[in-house]
Amino acid sequence: MKTQPLRTTVVGSYPFPGWLEFAAAHLDRFGPADVAELQEDAVVAAIHDQMAAGLDVITDGEQTRLDFNLSFYGYLEGLELEGAPARRFGPPAHDQRGRHAVRGELQAPRGLGAVAEYRRLAALAPPGPALKASVPGPYTLSGRLMPNARYPDRYALTEALLPIVARELEALVGAGCREITVDEPSMSCYAHREDPQRLVDIFNRTVAPVVGRCRLATHLCFGNYRGRAVGPRRYAPLFPAFLDLRIDEMHLEMASREFAELEVVGPVSERMDVAVGVIDVKSYYIETPQDVAERVHLCLRHAPPDRLAFAPDCGLSQTARWAARQKLISLVRGVRSVREELGL
Repeated sequence: MKTQPLRTTVVGSYPFPGWLEFAAAHLDRFGPADVAELQEDAVVAAIHDQMAAGLDVITDGEQTRLDFNLSFYGYLEGLELEGAPARRFGPPAHDQRGRHAVRGELQAPRGLGAVAEYRRLAALAPPGPALKASVPGPYTLSGRLMPNARYPDRYALTEALLPIVARELEALVGAGCREITVDEPSMSCYAHREDPQRLVDIFNRTVAPVVGRCRLATHLCFGNYRGRAVGPRRYAPLFPAFLDLRIDEMHLEMASREFAELEVVGPVSERMDVAVGVIDVKSYYIETPQDVAERVHLCLRHAPPDRLAFAPDCGLSQTARWAARQKLISLVRGVRSVREELGL
């Protein structure tokens, strides 16, 4: 599953166009065909911005989802959706998101919707870039569900969701998807208080059916809802356990942390490729191509070019579209300048 050295990629999400935000708040005014057209147009816009920047890997921008994972709950049976959040007013943060009560056996007979997303992307994307799909892992999905007598804790909920996510990954590969990110931000947010080896075991059992059948990645970050982290922003508690993840590429959040713990790139690169976050999605400072090139050179001190890729720290959904567009352009231009310098 090798790729070109110093490739440019993204985590998954991209900002909604303003008209899509408006439409999403007034869906009762649209018919099913109108909604399908809205979705397709939004994916076209996301593809356009990524292609205009010149990325080597693109996604559909997760334009048909609510947040990066919340829409998946609509595909699950056995839930009573969305209780009242603990806090409704004041600065927006993670505690203003409701949780779902579990009323029956967790099932997803229609899948989780990722296959339809990928097929739409494949139909709309021009030839050239690699196409990537993203699916939240079972541990992250379990975080918005309330335990009950049948599923007494988060790990029991995770185990119930694990085969559902695994089947979705198999279905994506069956649909022709060759690159998948299994997003487990909750693992990196909470590894400091959980057993990291147990988290690795959960992840590896989830992806086992598709290992070797596609390029697998995961994204380790510390939360980005409304641009705010939710866990201590340190990778040390995750390692060395997370070196045993069965993936081809690990995405690391670095730019927003001023490249603290950059040395972890070294041991990770001995096991897999490393996609280093060199664009800060939590800041409206627009990195210049020179900024990016300097950051690439920092990473080259720890890993060879054929083990490195570069991306924003996290998904761009919480960043204004004008800024996201400019940040991606700088990302590509900065990385290309280093490729040319190295003769790659």
